[in-house]
Amino acid sequence: MSMIFLAALAVHSPLLLMKLPLKTYDANFHIFFASHYLHNWFDPWNPKWYAGFSQTTYPPVHQQWLALVSRIVGLDMAYMVIQFVAILLLALGVYRFSQLWVDRRAASIAALASVFLGSECFLVYSAGQLSTTFAAPLYLNALPYLYAWVRFGTWRSFLKAVVLFMAAAAAHNATLLFGSFLFALPVLALAFFDRGDGERVSTSGFVLRTAAFSLVASAAIAAVLLPFWIALIHYPVTQVPIPHPSRANYILSPEWGLNYFLIPYGALVLALPFIFLRGSSNARLRPLFLGFWLAFMIGLGGTTPVARIVLGRAFEVLTMERFSYWATLLALPFVGLLATELIDRFHTRAVIGLTMAATLTCALAVAWATYHPADAVDFNVDSTAAWLNRDGHDKYRYVTLGFGNKIARLAVLTDASSVDGEWNSGRMLPELTQHGAGALTSSKYFGKSGIDALNAILHHADRYGLKWVFLRDPYYEPLLVFAGWRKVDDLEDKTISVWSKEDVPPATPVNAPQIPPHWQGLLWGILPISSSILALLLALIPEKQWDQRRVVQPASSHETLALGRMIS
Repeated sequence: MSMIFLAALAVHSPLLLMKLPLKTYDANFHIFFASHYLHNWFDPWNPKWYAGFSQTTYPPVHQQWLALVSRIVGLDMAYMVIQFVAILLLALGVYRFSQLWVDRRAASIAALASVFLGSECFLVYSAGQLSTTFAAPLYLNALPYLYAWVRFGTWRSFLKAVVLFMAAAAAHNATLLFGSFLFALPVLALAFFDRGDGERVSTSGFVLRTAAFSLVASAAIAAVLLPFWIALIHYPVTQVPIPHPSRANYILSPEWGLNYFLIPYGALVLALPFIFLRGSSNARLRPLFLGFWLAFMIGLGGTTPVARIVLGRAFEVLTMERFSYWATLLALPFVGLLATELIDRFHTRAVIGLTMAATLTCALAVAWATYHPADAVDFNVDSTAAWLNRDGHDKYRYVTLGFGNKIARLAVLTDASSVDGEWNSGRMLPELTQHGAGALTSSKYFGKSGIDALNAILHHADRYGLKWVFLRDPYYEPLLVFAGWRKVDDLEDKTISVWSKEDVPPATPVNAPQIPPHWQGLLWGILPISSSILALLLALIPEKQWDQRRVVQPASSHETLALGRMIS
């Protein structure tokens, strides 16, 4: 593991030190949330987006860690530190998880492969999904403890599994509700099949231990995320679904197939025949294969009907790249097994071929963020923030047009409030929830729904104290003129214009009924971060029982020989 950590340091630290994730889709979104915790740790109400929204609608652990570390190195570098910790935890989690299925040598190679994993690089350097890349490693580290508890009944493993599950849930709700089952069910099936080996456990004992863990873990997660569940119950997500390209048919839309399939999988595509043949033929690997297969099919989005059938309405809410990420993690034990067999058979040629495949996979995913950036044009929002922060301009609300993902960066730099934002599940304004469009700043990309939402907000400016529009895209000028707005200033060498509407009253609270009570703010500021600290300490302690399992050993096979010829 020390060598693998050094490999992670060599590969990812230069990229993180260059702050490449700041150009991703969601990095500034997480930094925006963290900036609120930095200044208002126990106040979950954030007035800067949507005329006010509750941060209890998003699990907070990784963002709270950003806020803590930022007191030493600043918000931007804190993001890089937390992301690097998540990369290290992933390598450790893959190693421990893989040991449930394969021998230690194959598990080590699987952990090394996680450093170069295309889906990990895609989420880190293109999507910026820190919540997903932070939560998944915690689950991977928790699953061997779950196995040890169900198989051997060790209370220490029980405690570690519960705490790690609790911390992972406090990092990401989607990984809790969907990803954890894709990982946990194969492990429970493995423990059931292994129950007759070594320390025997009866079927009733297996069921009781599984039920005990499920009940205690569910209660712990419910307690840690209590404000989240309260917000979800009182204000369920009923807004019109917003389209996302990850739900497209990748055959009919090759660009999105490249973005959401080929880039995340990379050279792992070459291992798919081995995964299918070995996973379907080996009884002990079959639960892992079925978990991989389900995640793989859902990750294909609208290419097949599987995702829509399995997820139901959630298909219109979730984005599918996270399922591809989980599928690649489930595939890594197979990759370790395949690599071990190839090295035993082809020696140096296999090492060279595997090294080239891993390097190209990582390089392609990182380079893709440059050739397919989140924002095609980079610009500075400092002058816009300075304009809002002077002469009492922040007494009114604002909206931007043509700023793309920079709206989160702008919100960090100013105290002014906006009616726009990037956290769709947190918005309550009817003008936004009644149209199938995302951020107002990119309205034109959502077609009629986006323009209708923007028109509704502009015509209700008096209701929300909306006095300023910062325009960076001339496309919207006729719309502003028609809605009664006029140009009052220019910024950034006249690349950004400021528009205003007369007789708009100062902004006042409009979402007061949704403000969480003080006790929820206290729970939100104490329990999630405490669970993560305890979990990270427990994750460093190994379990001796893991070495007592019967794992799959590398073996010569016809599919290994064929794949070896392809790679070498």
